Amino acid sequence: HSKSVSARNAACRVIVHVDLDCFYAQVEMVRNPELRDKPLGVQQKYIVVTCNYEARKLGVKKLMSVKDAKEKCPQLILVNGEDLTPYREMSYKVTELLEEFCPLVERLGFDENFVDITEIVEKRLNQLQQSGCSRVCVSGHVYNNQAIDLRDTMHVRLVIGSQIAEEFREAMHARLGLTGCAGVACNKLLSKLVSGTFKPNQQTVLLPESCQDLIRNLDRIQKVPGIGYKTSKRLETLGIRSVCDLQAFPSAVLEKELGVSIAQRIQKLSYGEDDSPVTPSGPPQSFSDEDSFKKCSSEVEVKEKIEELLPSLLDRVYKDGRQPHTVRLTIRQFSSTDKWFNRESRQCPIPPHLIQKFGKESNNVISPLVDILMKLFRKMVNADLPFHLTLLSVCFSNLKDVPSSKKGSIGFYLKQMPPTSGSGKRVQEMEDVSQGEGSASWNQNCNRTGTTKTRRLSEEKKSNIKKARNLDFPFHLSPGSIDQEVFRELPEDIKKEVMSEKTAEVISTENVLGQPSLCFAEDIYSASPHSKGLNSNKHSAGDSIHLTSARGSAMVQKHSSSTSCSVEYPRSALTGNSMEENPTDPPKFRDSSVVKAGASQTVLRVPVLDKDEQAFETNSKDKTCSRKAGIVFPPNVDPKTFYELPRDVQEELLAEWK
Repeated sequence: HSKSVSARNAACRVIVHVDLDCFYAQVEMVRNPELRDKPLGVQQKYIVVTCNYEARKLGVKKLMSVKDAKEKCPQLILVNGEDLTPYREMSYKVTELLEEFCPLVERLGFDENFVDITEIVEKRLNQLQQSGCSRVCVSGHVYNNQAIDLRDTMHVRLVIGSQIAEEFREAMHARLGLTGCAGVACNKLLSKLVSGTFKPNQQTVLLPESCQDLIRNLDRIQKVPGIGYKTSKRLETLGIRSVCDLQAFPSAVLEKELGVSIAQRIQKLSYGEDDSPVTPSGPPQSFSDEDSFKKCSSEVEVKEKIEELLPSLLDRVYKDGRQPHTVRLTIRQFSSTDKWFNRESRQCPIPPHLIQKFGKESNNVISPLVDILMKLFRKMVNADLPFHLTLLSVCFSNLKDVPSSKKGSIGFYLKQMPPTSGSGKRVQEMEDVSQGEGSASWNQNCNRTGTTKTRRLSEEKKSNIKKARNLDFPFHLSPGSIDQEVFRELPEDIKKEVMSEKTAEVISTENVLGQPSLCFAEDIYSASPHSKGLNSNKHSAGDSIHLTSARGSAMVQKHSSSTSCSVEYPRSALTGNSMEENPTDPPKFRDSSVVKAGASQTVLRVPVLDKDEQAFETNSKDKTCSRKAGIVFPPNVDPKTFYELPRDVQEELLAEWK
């Protein structure tokens, strides 16, 4: 079953793989030109991670120990390469340069890039045909010295691709001082395999007819990109050691051993088939840094290693401008049998109050981040028993743009202006009034259920309620961030949009008896601890119920040392007109259910809604305990994220907020 025509099925794509020569060493030579033409090695710990070609001529190899390298080449100059910053920066410069030619550039590590130049090739081919020119010259080598057939349009496309690849390499050398190899083929797999045929600073084009020769010349199955260490080990147990073995192996048996998707994928790779697209990398999806060592065997050492990794990592995050929302710790425990691949990781969300400090107060986040990472470490390693680590890695991921208040956005115009002596007073008065309004409605509601004595509002309080109906913006929604004067000037639709943006998710929870919480409808009430009503119920003693109503959720929370019953304005409900419609009228309910509060004799009627607003149950029993405490979150804290944190981190945050 010959699949040498697989390239023709790839819709005539032309892909270039660019691989920079001895990248770290080249960057050091660009930084210090005096190192050119001298044997140079880049050292990390006790290993020479790479060296230039002058050193290679004298017997130095990549990943050789410093001791052996010095014995081979006493005149070897070693540069410390443990700080990856200059290599990372140069790597992105190369990618940006390639993106000037073509937008389809995919990074692969620091020193490799795939470029899909199919569109550029098509344009040049059309120009060539229109000009009537019948001659094109290949740049660089042709794999296997295969003859080019100019009557074959795929051959012509690849030849044009070789010219473009040469332009890439010339631009890199002229503008960045770097040399590299390039492979030109019809897919990513083949372009990567052929790019290293001639080194250094050369390029090779692969014609479709030579595809099988290239693949079968690989001496080990692991040399096929996409077949990693673990997969190759599993294949070896099946007797598959070469590409030819894999091609000849029965598909049904392979699918049974590895699963259908993996088996089909690697058999396609063995024939040189790869239809994966070149995906533009864009900004980094994560920031990580790691440190490897011979031995780390105490918590103190682990903490020191983490503290060493964080500053440069936080600096990279700061320069990027986005905020990470997840942190991950990876460790590698020593193993005599599985030296390089015995890794384990744990991750967790970053607490919201720390996210806000990224970039601005990086020094202030190191200590709490170390604490979080140490907790992740203890989940993987029992520190009471002997352990032997050889690697630690810290990674920040789930990067999100910082919410901005640029001119042109509504948030910009609603920024609180410096308050005058009068405006601050006005805000305070309005807050008190809105609380009084809610307490009145609760008095009336509880009176209708026959469980609380009715207390009439004074004329003064009634007049305050009328004022409260004209509130410009609900003050309990971050009053410090809204300028009421500006808000009043906005059109009605903009006001509604602002209020909907400012509303926060109210987390539904179970009540104190473990019963499902209920979702309330349109009617909105608020009672303050200072107001009359349920607070004055003399029959209530000991424990009491704290009830929060909202369109979408309701919370019944138990308090051990409080006799107040309060209802807060639900944020999601404030987008309607309920602030202006009869705030003192009680809600109309179809039915009611009774909630008892332990030793308390107070009975509250919990509303049941109409069909279109039926109550819903929450099944978060595992989170109930942590939600019963009546937590009041700071304005910048997302409750959903909070409840995803480990329990010990939640307790730490609560202590900090108190």
